[in-house]
Amino acid sequence: MKFTISGRNIDITEGLRSSVMDKLGKLERYFTPDTEVIVTMSVEKERQKIEVTIPVKGNIIRSEQVSNDMYVSIDLVEEVIERQLRKYKTKLIARHQDGGNFRKEFIEKEEPSEIEEITISRTKHFETKPMYPEDACLQMELLGHSFFVFMNAETEQVNVVYKRKGNTYGLIEPEN
Repeated sequence: MKFTISGRNIDITEGLRSSVMDKLGKLERYFTPDTEVIVTMSVEKERQKIEVTIPVKGNIIRSEQVSNDMYVSIDLVEEVIERQLRKYKTKLIARHQDGGNFRKEFIEKEEPSEIEEITISRTKHFETKPMYPEDACLQMELLGHSFFVFMNAETEQVNVVYKRKGNTYGLIEPEN
């Protein structure tokens, strides 16, 4: 695997670099040698954050973990990514898709049945009326939801607003 490690408000010491390489290096058994792993570490006040992104065949395996110790964050991010990989493997097998960056052994190896199957248990239908993103945020707050799907009055496209950490909002717009 090819690691790209960078830092924001933090010097990447040799200890941090080797900890990342050791922990995330365990994931090597899942990927081909040319798989790229992008690691960004940052510090904001007492928050030690690590973000790991692994692009794989049209998808992204990503995790972001925060704690008050960077080494704890590194441990947490490795556990989360490993769990995501097991779920993604189940999806690949269920759809009989090509593994892309994954090793053949990983895809073919049987895992214990701890992996839950993804099932859609409910489908909702609703009418979307055009509104501005700010109005959609207000509607989302009134409903008590963490995201809201709406028709953008400016672009006439389906958009999503969502709550972010720190009481801010995000907007998802489709690319044309």
